[in-house]
Amino acid sequence: MNKTNYSEKEIYNLIAGIPDPEIPVITIEDLGILREVSIKDDKILISITPTYSGCPAMKAIENDIKEILSKHDIGPVEIKTVFSPVWTTDWISDEAKEKLRVYGISPPEKSSSDKNVLLNRHVYCPRCNSTNTELISQFGSTACKALYKCKDCLEPFDHFKCH
Repeated sequence: MNKTNYSEKEIYNLIAGIPDPEIPVITIEDLGILREVSIKDDKILISITPTYSGCPAMKAIENDIKEILSKHDIGPVEIKTVFSPVWTTDWISDEAKEKLRVYGISPPEKSSSDKNVLLNRHVYCPRCNSTNTELISQFGSTACKALYKCKDCLEPFDHFKCH
């Protein structure tokens, strides 16, 4: 494979649009999982960060990255999982939060590092925007989401956990 025809930015743009395997309406760039693309010593180095330790989607994301680069004859590639700094919901783009809401998932609050946000959390129903919601289960359809129910429209929904 020949990577010399592509810049770091071009490679980044090729893989940035890979959908998250568990939430396909948002990309690995939207989530802040794709951290860096660099070229060093004729090797492409890609850094990705899991949304939480043990996230099962990471292997699928690595495979998707390799597949796209292979289709464009780009390589050799090394994908590194980076755990520091730890991923937080602060890395989710505003556009991704809106995509989550439209998809029926309540997005996380503005800042996971703000104790007031964490302690005085209002979980909005993505369907009717009510805050009259209740926690049903700490775990929703994936480990990074919790299951809630809206007391106004009576619809259950996932809420992306703030961390």
